Amino acid sequence: MSAINTGAKGAERSGGQLLVECLLEQGAEHLFCVPGESYLAVLDALYDAPQIAVTTCRQEGGAAMMAEAHGKLTGRPGVCMVTRAPGASNASAGLHVAFQDSTPMLLLIGQVARDQLEREAFQEIDYRRFFGQLAKWVAQIDDPARIPEFIARAYRTAMSGRPGPVVLALPEDMLRETTAGVALPRVEAVFSRAGEDELAELTTRLTNAERPLALVGGAGWNAAGCAALQQFAERWDIPVAASFRCQDHFDNRHRNYVGDVGIAVNPQLAQRLRDADLLLVLGPRLGEMTTGGYTLLDPAQPQPALIHVHAGAEELGRVYQPSLAICAQPAAFAITLAELPAPTEFAPGRVAWRATARADYLRWSEPAAGEGGEMATAAREPRMGGEMGSGVDLAQVIAWLREQLPEDAILCNGAGNYASWLHRYFRYRGWRSQLAPTSGSMGYGVPAAIAAKRIHPERTVLALAGDGCFLMHGQELASAVLHRLGVIFIVVNNGMYGTIRMHQQRNYPDRVIATELANPDFSAMAKAYGAFGEVVSSSGEFAAAFGRALASSRSHKLPALLELRTDVQQITPAQRLDDL
Repeated sequence: MSAINTGAKGAERSGGQLLVECLLEQGAEHLFCVPGESYLAVLDALYDAPQIAVTTCRQEGGAAMMAEAHGKLTGRPGVCMVTRAPGASNASAGLHVAFQDSTPMLLLIGQVARDQLEREAFQEIDYRRFFGQLAKWVAQIDDPARIPEFIARAYRTAMSGRPGPVVLALPEDMLRETTAGVALPRVEAVFSRAGEDELAELTTRLTNAERPLALVGGAGWNAAGCAALQQFAERWDIPVAASFRCQDHFDNRHRNYVGDVGIAVNPQLAQRLRDADLLLVLGPRLGEMTTGGYTLLDPAQPQPALIHVHAGAEELGRVYQPSLAICAQPAAFAITLAELPAPTEFAPGRVAWRATARADYLRWSEPAAGEGGEMATAAREPRMGGEMGSGVDLAQVIAWLREQLPEDAILCNGAGNYASWLHRYFRYRGWRSQLAPTSGSMGYGVPAAIAAKRIHPERTVLALAGDGCFLMHGQELASAVLHRLGVIFIVVNNGMYGTIRMHQQRNYPDRVIATELANPDFSAMAKAYGAFGEVVSSSGEFAAAFGRALASSRSHKLPALLELRTDVQQITPAQRLDDL
């Protein structure tokens, strides 16, 4: 494909120019970066490649998380480019998210010149050792003629099997050196598929199960795969739960959806996992968060009722030994499942099993009286009902957003207790409406929302963050202003690192240290950046404030921020600090 104006293919051009040609050939449309002198040759080549939208960030951790969110949204590696050691070190936070979330990502790092290596030159690091446990592959390109080979391998490695990040170090003199290399064609992921014997055994087990439960999550999904999974669940009448922060893999409004399995799981759903006579796991690794610290299932015991489907063979039997292990890409496998002929009759009690699980979820995800219980009516009114004397009630806010947001809205969040309200009370409509780190990284919601709005400018994008979470990457508000991205940021302010304070109060009562925060006026800070800002002190103020924020973001194509001041005592949807 024609990339940049460097003459015919095979003509001499710099390594930086060839690198950009290779990215274009692989379909890259976005690049997230903090500029550095170590890769000026690439920046110069990007000047002649307007096909790639460059997002200028304020800190490399934010840039890396934006690239990771891009990988979640598109299924192809998000590209992040940073400079040497300080920049690379900052980017490691986003790289860790990509690794634990199994997200395809490409981190490009400017490196010291080749004749300075092994001298501890200015900002020199051996990235193979530095990132060895945070990436699927770490390499350094020392010959510009091999750039096409490395980029093609990086893309295929990042997408194939269990997806994940790849790191390539780029010596600055290599990027300036000329070469006649040619970009290689676009590559696609390579996956295994289920065999006939495996499908036959799966069909038999599904047919005979009286209490089956499907658990969906992980990477490797797309809209077609999610739609096929829904068809399969309907025809086989199987309840479907989502693993930690993968709630958008299945329409939460569907009769077969029964909740999410993660932090603060519905106790009834947790018991249902234990009681299931067949657990069909489609995509999740069955990690710590999804298994309640490896307690929902016992790793020391065989799992006769477990069928585990995962794209990475190394993940099958890593912790839990399934009775049937299937190495297959989840979305493709779901399409296969949708084609399986369902029996005319199910085992006794199966329909009631699914219906009861659905009823449990609906009760769990509806705020109780005093926690937004009137939202079912108030959500459709211009204002929310009920002033809250002790601050904003998050249950009311989330229930209102659930009713009011457009069908294709994207909600992003990082880590913190505030997210428990979002995960419990919001009902995600489908792929891809949720961006959240299964790695539990704070600071993720802000950059993820910026990436989402950059990729889908026509969609409503919200970032929810606690006060501690927001200030991890709050400076990226400047990036949203620079690129005129109308993201709506909702900052939940309770003046503390709430999750840590909860554990502190529970384990070391009344010995509070290091968890209190002194916060700025977030709305004033937003205005200083050039964005819309407003403080919301009670639930009754939220709907009108959100309307003003949304109108401002749409009319000015600039971000808007709402600071919600909440009750410091309400530490989770079900617990107050004093009760701990």
